[in-house]
Amino acid sequence: MTIKNLVSSVALTTLLAAPALAEVDFSGKTIEWVIPFSETGGSAKWANFFAPLLAEELPGNPTVVVKFMPGAGSTKGANWFQEQEHEDGTLLFGTSGSTQFPYLLGDPRVRYEYSDWTPVMASGTGGVAYLNPEDGAKFDGTANNLKDIDFIYGSQGATRLDLVPLLAWEMLGMNVEPVFGIKGRGDGRLMFERGEATIDYQTSSSYLGAAADLVAQGKAVPMMTWGALDADGNIVRDPTFPEMPTFKEVCEATEGCETSGEAWDAWKAFFVAGFPVQKIAFLPAGTPDEVRDTYAAAFDAVRNRADFAEIASKRVGKYDVFVGESARAATDAGTSVSSGAKDFVTNWLKEAYGVSLN
Repeated sequence: MTIKNLVSSVALTTLLAAPALAEVDFSGKTIEWVIPFSETGGSAKWANFFAPLLAEELPGNPTVVVKFMPGAGSTKGANWFQEQEHEDGTLLFGTSGSTQFPYLLGDPRVRYEYSDWTPVMASGTGGVAYLNPEDGAKFDGTANNLKDIDFIYGSQGATRLDLVPLLAWEMLGMNVEPVFGIKGRGDGRLMFERGEATIDYQTSSSYLGAAADLVAQGKAVPMMTWGALDADGNIVRDPTFPEMPTFKEVCEATEGCETSGEAWDAWKAFFVAGFPVQKIAFLPAGTPDEVRDTYAAAFDAVRNRADFAEIASKRVGKYDVFVGESARAATDAGTSVSSGAKDFVTNWLKEAYGVSLN
């Protein structure tokens, strides 16, 4: 499915008729929404934003509790969820691009299969890269003055969503040394705050929730966003941060960085897989249609609230929310890349970081 068709399908989601939905009632129940990251990152902020809104719309108004299961860059939690089966509709699981990328790359630690799960909501996001004040003063819209600086970056792992910024910085000719092993992007931000890292990036929800304060205090300088996609699949400015240049713009202005060729095609392919459909809410295997459609209807009601656009822009950003069949189509788009892009990234990971996925 093309991005244009995927975006159009948001308004065309088919939901189950009301009589069937009325059969599902969560009165007096507690729904556990498991997030396979730490409580400090963007996925935590995303789930904590949607959880109370979902509780208001599900029949019976259950309590929705967000729980965290960090480890192995989210593969620990995803492998656990793969073993879960439907019981009563009270288990929800949330993934991000850092869960999708190991799956796309054939990471041997992956024991989960997205096609087994039941997506009920998916949403896009963006990302912002930023610098410490000293190095940020040298940023002029290009990376030309940053190439002789040795940067330190707190990373979840090169096969996670971090490959998007790591490859982008390399394409710009920057020297960025990742310190692997953090449990979530929020932990990377804490490293930056403590001065243990000198460059960082956060997804939009985490940037809005914490990193933007660092900028306001003069403790960080925004560098660029990864951008967003228009209806024709072109990279344009992120609607949540329209004042910031995109990586594409910075690359075009930087000596030696190209927005065509194998590296660019691979970067864009993984950006598309990791950000326009970045966070997905799943029910476990075996979930009955009526439970699936009840959740889809609830998330549909959430995104159609009169105040949703306003509150979402402040907490998670201005991005599409997909439900029902649109969520399934979005999941398919976010869990597939071309063989050429996969081969390029696989070779790059081995050469740059000694990561072998064979």
